[in-house]
Amino acid sequence: MRVVGHGERRWRARRRRVLWTGGELLVTVGVVLMLLVVHQLWWTNREARQGAERKVAALEREWGSGQSNGSGDDGGGGTGGSGAAGSGSSAGSSAGASGAGRRQTSYTTRVVASQAYAILVIPRLGLRVPIAEGVSKPKVLNHGYVGHYRGTQQPGQAGNFALAGHRNTHGEPFRYLPRLRRKDTIEVETESATYTYAVDQILPQTSSRDSGVVRAVPRSIVKPSYGYKEPGYYITLTTCTPEFTSRYRMVVWGKLVSMRPRAGTG
Repeated sequence: MRVVGHGERRWRARRRRVLWTGGELLVTVGVVLMLLVVHQLWWTNREARQGAERKVAALEREWGSGQSNGSGDDGGGGTGGSGAAGSGSSAGSSAGASGAGRRQTSYTTRVVASQAYAILVIPRLGLRVPIAEGVSKPKVLNHGYVGHYRGTQQPGQAGNFALAGHRNTHGEPFRYLPRLRRKDTIEVETESATYTYAVDQILPQTSSRDSGVVRAVPRSIVKPSYGYKEPGYYITLTTCTPEFTSRYRMVVWGKLVSMRPRAGTG
């Protein structure tokens, strides 16, 4: 019969305590990680979507009451070097260039950094989300908004109206962007008009540093077969790809096809 000494019993007891403590720590870490995942994938989406819906409703109330933070009709003043302010662009000339109309209406709007000033509507995706100035994550994108690239044009202007949005978490407005097809419509509602673009080209994947996709005449630097050679009235939507990564970008381009003044704007 084997005799177990006090030293061996103490060693076994310590080993059990270590194993038990290690197990508890692993369970705790697992629970914390699970809560972080739930927060990222569920709570941030819920919070951002509700905030975005409230902002859309607030913009519509402002426009309906005639109380706006802007200084006039839509355009692109204050876009940080885009050359839009005081350019004499007109909604009518924009629409006329795309065969959509002849109305001449000059406009300028004071666009404030990180503030929502328009609404993006994509019928195929059932999307209706605010557009804010800038693409800062904490100030714009993480609120469930779509962000306007500073230095690009504004809705209806000649050039490229470029936007970015999250693919996952924080409202993920562009999660289903790959579902878009050529000729699908993209609408941009502003205080003075609704601008309708038609999807024309889709770049499934490019480098996150491919700055060519948001230039005035958008064209991929990485994949030059995607993009345009002539000036026009473009919209660009960008988001991360594949899902749950930020390594690459997906790009959707559209062309302006019509401009419809809002009721009561003359």
